[in-house]
Amino acid sequence: MTLTAYLVAAFAGVLTGISKSGFAGGLGILGVPLVAVFMSPQAAAVLLLPILIGIDVLSVWRYRAAWSIHTILSLLPGAMLGIVLGMVSFSDLDPDILRLGIGLMALGFVGIHLRRGRDPVLADARPNGLKVFFASALSGFAGFVAHAGGPPIKGALLAMRFNKTAFVATNSIFFFTLNVAKGIGYASLGLFSSDGLLNSLLLVPFLFLGVWLGFALHARVSQQRFVQLAYALLAMAGINLVVLGLASLVSG
Repeated sequence: MTLTAYLVAAFAGVLTGISKSGFAGGLGILGVPLVAVFMSPQAAAVLLLPILIGIDVLSVWRYRAAWSIHTILSLLPGAMLGIVLGMVSFSDLDPDILRLGIGLMALGFVGIHLRRGRDPVLADARPNGLKVFFASALSGFAGFVAHAGGPPIKGALLAMRFNKTAFVATNSIFFFTLNVAKGIGYASLGLFSSDGLLNSLLLVPFLFLGVWLGFALHARVSQQRFVQLAYALLAMAGINLVVLGLASLVSG
């Protein structure tokens, strides 16, 4: 890995650490696209996975008393199905189509939120079991192939209206489980190498920096502002994915 690629990966690690530990994702979805400038999206996904697991471990420990076991149990079946589908199509999937689809879904969640704010009838709506299953399956699939599983789950959890700490805690447990399963899948496909794991290890200091900043920001942001920021980050992630997907498709 070149020095430039290392610095970009380090920046992605800090950004992901802040996002996942403080606001349950959002900007963290930029990690793979940033690093993929210097390597294939698949290689970028493999490089960042150990870092993501490290962030999840720290977040799970910090918020260990706040997560919802009922929600996690409802999310895991779809997520595991998505991971299996991701393993089958990892080498053949067009990542631009995936980015575009997930970006549109993320913007759809934001649009629903904005509409709810203007409609008192919709304000009490909660996602049903089928929507939750679909969101978790898409999260597992997109997470396996490009670490882009955040928007579907983030949108579903935001619609459940957890308080900010329960939201981050439940998200952390879910993605810790998901990322460990992805790691087993990557290993079964022979995607890890000693050089790649060493490169991941060199990014660990930036993991700690990002997580520390995320914890600090989480403690200082009110519930109302947290929800506003979470949806803003979700919108930014959605726009980023749509732009990247369309630009790549148009350029051929």
